[in-house]
Amino acid sequence: MTAFERLRTAKEFLTGAGIDDARREAESIIAHCLGIDRVIFYKDNPQIPEHVNSKIDELLRRRARREPLQYILGYTEFYGLKITVGSGVLVPRPETELLVEETVKVMRKIDTGSPHYPHIGKGWRILDLCTGSGCIALALGTAFPDAIVYGIDFSETAIEYAGKNAEINGVGSVTFIKGNLFEPLRESLINGGPHLKFDLIVSNPPYIKTGDIKDLQQEVREWEPAAALDGGEDGLDCYRIIIPESMNFLRDRGLLILEIGMSQADEVTMIAREAGFSGISLIRDYAGIERIVIAQC
Repeated sequence: MTAFERLRTAKEFLTGAGIDDARREAESIIAHCLGIDRVIFYKDNPQIPEHVNSKIDELLRRRARREPLQYILGYTEFYGLKITVGSGVLVPRPETELLVEETVKVMRKIDTGSPHYPHIGKGWRILDLCTGSGCIALALGTAFPDAIVYGIDFSETAIEYAGKNAEINGVGSVTFIKGNLFEPLRESLINGGPHLKFDLIVSNPPYIKTGDIKDLQQEVREWEPAAALDGGEDGLDCYRIIIPESMNFLRDRGLLILEIGMSQADEVTMIAREAGFSGISLIRDYAGIERIVIAQC
């Protein structure tokens, strides 16, 4: 059987299982099992050995059970990086890629010779809270090789994935720490360690309302870690901790950049103002939803 013939039957199988964009996903699974990219797939239309055909069947069955395609393939692309993912770690979203894009824009706009930021010319100091797979920290560490980047997550599984992703992408400027939000930094202070201050704190925290989890796509609600999604009754639990606490760990005129959920902009902005942040601005995502909050202390 050729790759094209297999693509037809695989697409039909996934379509029957109710998978959106079944052709693209079938193509990804077949190319992955063959160990080739899309160009070779269509250029050569290779024959599929029987043992590879069995592997394709196995992965198609997993996808039909609504396991995320990224878990099945074992990775996803994010801001030009290959990010490994699997059970226990959140799959990076396009909205989070936008968070990185806007963060990079903001950082590059700042004049490194400005008297307000005399230290930045020596390298940004960045903190990524709820780092998950490490995609944000690694993307920023790649964009700014002189930066010193820390990523914190309470999940040991997430930290393991983040460390693996640092190795895969050759990013040595990022340090991943297991802990709950700012706790590792506070513990360092208690134990006589340095009081780290950052130029930038960035985060994509859990922000789905607890009651809305049941309405998410099956791939998300049944497979991805609930702790990385559930933001409490109104979705704002983490923001109520991160925003005011950031004031203790940001340098003068430091930046806080957050991804937020739909219809959360007003409440998150209010929390930021009450915490003493100024210069608050909002960025809309590709669907026109206010998705990113930028605030300066």
